Amino acid sequence: MANELTGKRIAFLATDGVEQIELTEPLRAVREAGAETELISLRSGEFQGFDHLDPADRFTADRAVADARPDDYDGLVLPGGVANPDHLRTDADAVAFVRGFFEQHKPVGVICHGPWTLVEADVVRGRTITSWPSLRTDLRNAGARWVDEQVVVDQGLVSSRKPDDIPAFSAKIVEEFAEGVHAGQRAA
Repeated sequence: MANELTGKRIAFLATDGVEQIELTEPLRAVREAGAETELISLRSGEFQGFDHLDPADRFTADRAVADARPDDYDGLVLPGGVANPDHLRTDADAVAFVRGFFEQHKPVGVICHGPWTLVEADVVRGRTITSWPSLRTDLRNAGARWVDEQVVVDQGLVSSRKPDDIPAFSAKIVEEFAEGVHAGQRAA
């Protein structure tokens, strides 16, 4: 995996309530593959990670989402946690940032509850996706085809269900980021 992503710049969008392992493990995999990473959040400064319902580590954002542009990155990762995507999907800058990756046909990785932000960005219509099972109805109502699989790839959109899927998820996001722009990756 080393150096597959050399020269690539990958954004990780997260805020308070992020499921820590869904942030740290994909971040490690992308860095080990040679990418430069940037941690984007709703505001500059620290935010709180969680291990399920228990507070875990604090993380420092490299940039506030209002100051970030999809043009500056080659891909995006949206970790889960219940509160994290719930906060992100109510922030207009975060939603526009996410949608911008789809408009530019750039690969996106999303895990667990992360697809809530994709629903708000209106980018799942006609896509096949997986997630934590409780999002199934939300994703179907937004026009997605929901499946219960470890990892799903649909034209540059990589999705997984839960922390147990992280090794497969991390391998697939590295692969999709290495491939680069996907013509089929689009906003609805």
